[in-house]
Amino acid sequence: MGGCFSDVKGGQQAVGGGGIVGHPGAQGIRGAGSAAGGAASGLNDAVEFFFRTKGDQALSTQLELSLSASKLRDRDIFSKSDPMAVVYAKKRNGTLEELGRTEVIMNNLEPAWIQKISVNYQFEIAQPLIFHVYDIDSQYHNLPVKNLNLKDQDFLGEASCVLSEIVTKRNRTLTLNLHNQDGHGLKNLGTLTVQAEETVASRNAVEMTFRCYHLDNKDLFSKSDPFLRISRIAESGVSIPICKTEVINNNLNPVWKPLCLTMQQYMSKDNPVIIECFDFNSSGNHVLIGKLQKTVAELEHLHKTRSGVNLVLPPSHLRRVEKITEGQLFVDGYIEKQLYSFLDYISSGFELNFMVAVDFTASNGIPHNSDSLHYIDPSGHLNAYQQAIMEVGEVIQFYDSDRRFPAWGFGARTFDGSVSHCFNLNGIPTDSVVTGIEGIMAAYSSTLYNVTLSGPTLFGPVINKAAEIAGGSLSVNQNKYFILLIITDGVVSDIQETKNALVRASDLPLSILIVGVGGADFTQMEVLDADDGHRLESSTGRVATRDIVQFVPMREVHRGEISVVQALLEELPGQFLSYMRSRDIKPHFPDIVHASGQGTLYGV
Repeated sequence: MGGCFSDVKGGQQAVGGGGIVGHPGAQGIRGAGSAAGGAASGLNDAVEFFFRTKGDQALSTQLELSLSASKLRDRDIFSKSDPMAVVYAKKRNGTLEELGRTEVIMNNLEPAWIQKISVNYQFEIAQPLIFHVYDIDSQYHNLPVKNLNLKDQDFLGEASCVLSEIVTKRNRTLTLNLHNQDGHGLKNLGTLTVQAEETVASRNAVEMTFRCYHLDNKDLFSKSDPFLRISRIAESGVSIPICKTEVINNNLNPVWKPLCLTMQQYMSKDNPVIIECFDFNSSGNHVLIGKLQKTVAELEHLHKTRSGVNLVLPPSHLRRVEKITEGQLFVDGYIEKQLYSFLDYISSGFELNFMVAVDFTASNGIPHNSDSLHYIDPSGHLNAYQQAIMEVGEVIQFYDSDRRFPAWGFGARTFDGSVSHCFNLNGIPTDSVVTGIEGIMAAYSSTLYNVTLSGPTLFGPVINKAAEIAGGSLSVNQNKYFILLIITDGVVSDIQETKNALVRASDLPLSILIVGVGGADFTQMEVLDADDGHRLESSTGRVATRDIVQFVPMREVHRGEISVVQALLEELPGQFLSYMRSRDIKPHFPDIVHASGQGTLYGV
């Protein structure tokens, strides 16, 4: 069958069943889809809210693109290609803006990707789309797809169309021929099929826990390694994969982790879904153990009655009729819930409280020298730190109503002659707060003339200070979430203490954005970001409850590879939501209107 869905762990992790509404991680600004592993592609609500405050809100329809390919080229020697698709919007100036990436499907020349790509369809303009398909080298299989450098991968083909070509086709499905980027060379590179569906605006979701009993064993020297794939049947009759469970090795009676499916994925409780159980093989040739077709309502009934249903094998060239297997599927857990988006919280009064910490270590260079990262240009040209404060602060300040921001410096010999790793930027010993972005800028400039750059680079003290403020707010106001921006030129010296501080802070309403300025090697920062799927661990062995760090190198922003708004906000809503949901904190809607089957309706 093929279809080894992968992002990390060689294709054995779950894909698309996390139930994150408004989860970001996309590679674009407007109409960005979530990264592989997120359940519901959609607009990055934080980015959308920022554009709305700017008055930039074009009339549009949110669409999800489902991608599949056929007869791809085999670029691997001992196995089949491991394809991933990337979707771009082509701008008027000819540049490409990345909208999103699918997951990697290992050892498969006929992939049907689960990860959807979201795009805003605007009737009044032409919207050229470019599709690239890559074979992902096996040495990169344990990296999240967003971290993959596409230049390191084998190019399998390109296709292009205008978005309106898809939506005007029957069943909103368009098949395109893949070709080389230069148009020369091999012409028969396979096909790419794109299907567009309008996003369903609903926050209704259902969390289900599946279990199988007495599955057929498909392995010779061990037991099967089963996983489930769930697909939705679209109105056109086409089967669209929406999620898969993790693989459970060597087990004929598996119990999988809960899957949370939004109504956006399953459409309605009366819409049939197909559940297939496969025996995982690293070759990608997974063996079908059995399948069934049920509505979500019927799955709910299975849970209520605590009954199972037998899996069946469809007819084949060796068997003319379907076979009912001894293996059964049970629904051990079934919970209906509402998943609120980041914008639901923001529009109902929740705030992001902004804090900033600036690196004053000697590695930045002597401030009065023009090659220093702290050099204040008399002509008004902003240095790297000023740019970071302005560009990042311009975005965050929209979420903080009083615009009173704690601001610190670290790594300098301060007013009393001692080296401090957390001092108030405004020079006031008893109060770190400044007013507005202009207040941060003024305090920063003043500090340069009143301290001596020193070192080393320690993050622990400022993280602990921010955590103290965030923790202190819990007994007063649960409507506040805190954002600490650390701007630094180099590698942190207290890496383990920083990890310890981050692990402790992961229980608090706090996210930390680290902006790297200058040309230093920031590889170590990626460890703190935990984008490789491994949560930070403290020196005592405690694991962070969630990822709270986002690292952004400013040089990439300024090269135009990513936008500053995207770089800042792509993980923030997901971190915010993970905290609110872990504490069962809900938005405070002043006027809630309920409509049958439509979840919570609200106005912005």
